[in-house]
Amino acid sequence: MTGVAPYCRTAMDRADVGFGVTDALGTLRWANRALGEFVGIPAGSALGRSLPALLPGVPERPGSSLVLSAPRWLQVQCASLGDDLLYELVDVTAWRDRELAVTAEADALRRAQALGRMGTWEWHIAEDRVTWSDTLLEMFGFPRGTEFTFELYSQLVHPEDLPVIEATLEAAMKTGAVFSYTHRMLLADRRTERVFECFGEVVLDPDGTPVRALGTAHDVTQASRVHDELVRAAEQDPLTGLPNRRALMRELERSMASGGSGALLVLDLDNFKDVNDLRGHAVGDRVMRMLASALQGRLADGQVIGRLGGDEFAVVLPGCSRADASAVADGLRDAVAALPLVGCGTPAHITVSTGLASFGPGDTWELVLANADLALYASKAAGRNRVTVYEPGHYADTVKRVSVLDRLRSALSNSGLTLHGMPMVSLTDGRVLGHELLLRLEDGQEPLLGPADFLPVAERSNLIFDIDRWVLSTAIDALVARPSTELRFNVNVSGRTLEDPEFGDFVLDRLGSAGVAPGRLGLEITETAAVTNLDAARSLARQLRGFGCRITLDDFGSGFGSFVHLKHLPITGIKIDGEFVRSIDTCEADAVLVSGIMEIARGLGLSAVAEWVERPAQVDALRRLGVRVGQGFHLGRAVPLAQILSVQPVGPDGALSSQVVGAEDGARS
Repeated sequence: MTGVAPYCRTAMDRADVGFGVTDALGTLRWANRALGEFVGIPAGSALGRSLPALLPGVPERPGSSLVLSAPRWLQVQCASLGDDLLYELVDVTAWRDRELAVTAEADALRRAQALGRMGTWEWHIAEDRVTWSDTLLEMFGFPRGTEFTFELYSQLVHPEDLPVIEATLEAAMKTGAVFSYTHRMLLADRRTERVFECFGEVVLDPDGTPVRALGTAHDVTQASRVHDELVRAAEQDPLTGLPNRRALMRELERSMASGGSGALLVLDLDNFKDVNDLRGHAVGDRVMRMLASALQGRLADGQVIGRLGGDEFAVVLPGCSRADASAVADGLRDAVAALPLVGCGTPAHITVSTGLASFGPGDTWELVLANADLALYASKAAGRNRVTVYEPGHYADTVKRVSVLDRLRSALSNSGLTLHGMPMVSLTDGRVLGHELLLRLEDGQEPLLGPADFLPVAERSNLIFDIDRWVLSTAIDALVARPSTELRFNVNVSGRTLEDPEFGDFVLDRLGSAGVAPGRLGLEITETAAVTNLDAARSLARQLRGFGCRITLDDFGSGFGSFVHLKHLPITGIKIDGEFVRSIDTCEADAVLVSGIMEIARGLGLSAVAEWVERPAQVDALRRLGVRVGQGFHLGRAVPLAQILSVQPVGPDGALSSQVVGAEDGARS
C-alpha cells in the first residue's frame, strides 16, 4: 500500500476498525482483516474485487455513509490517498441499537402521554426557565415547540388556584419533598377551561440548594366533572336544586364546630299536601321549585337553605342573633304568602309555619334541630302561618324527646323492642290469613311509651332506619322459625325508610339468605308517606313486587288523590282507611265510598282489607259491599309474636289452631 509504512500496515491489520485502499474505480488493492470480516470474505480473497459491489452503499468518492451489513451497522468514511481512496469502516451497531431504543422509548413516552392526557415540565431554577413537553403544550392548546413562559402559564391558571401552586412550590423547595396540586386553567383559546392534576419533586444539590423541579400534569377534567356530579347527587335535592338534609346538617355542624353562635329555622308549608292531591304531583313539583327559588332569593350571603324532605325546609343562619333570625324568618314567611301562583291551578296563596332555635358553643345539631322542631310544632298548633321562637320553657319537652331516642337506642341493643301481630281475618269463615306486625317498646322503664309516643321521634332522626331494618329482620327470622306457608306477615315501612336507596336490596338479601318465599312477606306503606315520597315509593314497590313480595297501600282513602295514586304505585293491595269503616253500618255515605273503593280494587286486581272492624254489624255491612278481609278489635287483638309462633299447625290444610276467631261473636285474641 503506497505511502503507508510496513509497521502501520501491521497495526491497521490488527485493528477492529476496517481499513481498505482502492484505486479510483473502487477496486480493492489492500484490505485489513477487519474489513474482510465486514464484507463477509477473507481480506486476501477480496483483493481485486470492487468494494462498492462487496458492500453496497459505500461512498464511491470522498465522503461518509451509514451502511447495513447484516447483522452490523457500519459507519464508512472515504478519503483521498494520492491517486487512491482510503476507506475506514467502524462497527456502530451497539450505538445504533441504543439510539433506536432511546428513540422508541421517547416515542412510546410521547404516545403514552398523549393517550393518558399527561405531559411533563422541568423548571431550571438557577436560570428561572421552564421547559414543557410537546404533549403538554398540545394539552394546553399550543403547537409543539411554542415558546411558553411561566408568565403566560400564570395568566391562564385560574386566579383562585395560582396562590396554591406558588405556595406548594415554595414549600417543596425548602424541603426537597415531593408535591402535588390540582388547578383549573384556560387553554390557548382563553375560553375552554380544563382541570389538571400535577405531581412533582424538587432536586437539591449536596448543599441543599434547589437546582431543578420536575413535574407531570394530567388532564383530569372529565374525572373532576364526574366527581362533582356525584357530590351534587349525594348532597343536592333533585327537585329544587337546594342542599339536601345531609348537606344541610353538615353545614349546621360546621357552623357550630367553629364555636360561634347562630340560629336554625325549620319551615313547613301549610297544607301543601292538598296541592298534590287536588292538582297532581307535576303541579306540586312546579310550585315547590317556585317556593324554593323565592325562599333562597330572600337570604344573604352565608345563609344556607336546604330541603329536609317533603314540604319541609331549613335555613342555617351563622352568626345571626335571635332578633335578626326572627326578622329573616318573618321575611321568608311574607315572601311565601305573597308569591303569586299564577297558572298553577292551585289556591291563590300558600303559607308557611316556622320554628326558630338559636345555637351557641357546646350545643349539638341534634338538640338544635329538636328545639326548632318543637317551635315548629307550636306554630302549627297556634294556627299556622307564623314564626315561633324556641323558649327555655320547652326544655322539658326536648328532654323527653332526647330521652325517648336514648331509650330506643338502648332497646335496639338490649332486646327492648318486641313485635306483636294483629290478625287479618277472613270475614266469611273467621280464618286468620296473616298478621300485621306492630312495634312495641318493652324496656321495663317508666313511663310506658306507645308507638304514637316513640315512632314520630324516631322518624325525626336516622334511628328509624335501624328500627325498620330490625323489624324486617325479626319478621324474616320468625318466618324461618315457622316454615308453614300459612304463616304470613305484613311489616310497616316508615316514610323516612322510603328514602333509603339500599333498603330494597337489604330486604331481598335477607329473604334470599334466609330462604323465605317472598310471598310470605308483605310491606305496608301509608298513603301519606307514599305521596310525600312518590318516586321512592314507586321504586321500592316495583323492586320488591318484582321479586314476589306483597305491597299494600295503608290508610287508603285518607287523601283527596287516593285513586290517582293507584296509577303510579305498583302495589298488590290496599287497606281501607278506618274512617270509612267506623260508621259503615250506619252512614250511607261511607257505604257508597267503600263500594266505590271495592269496585276499583276488583278492576285493578288488588286485595282489600278493612281496618277498624269493632262491631258485628260492621262485618255484615262489609260483606254486603264485597269486602272479604278485615282487621280490628272485634276480629282479634294484637298478641306477642312469640305467642303466634308457639301455636302448632292442625288440620290437613296446615291452618294454625288459634287462627280461627269468631267474626261475629266478638271474640278477642
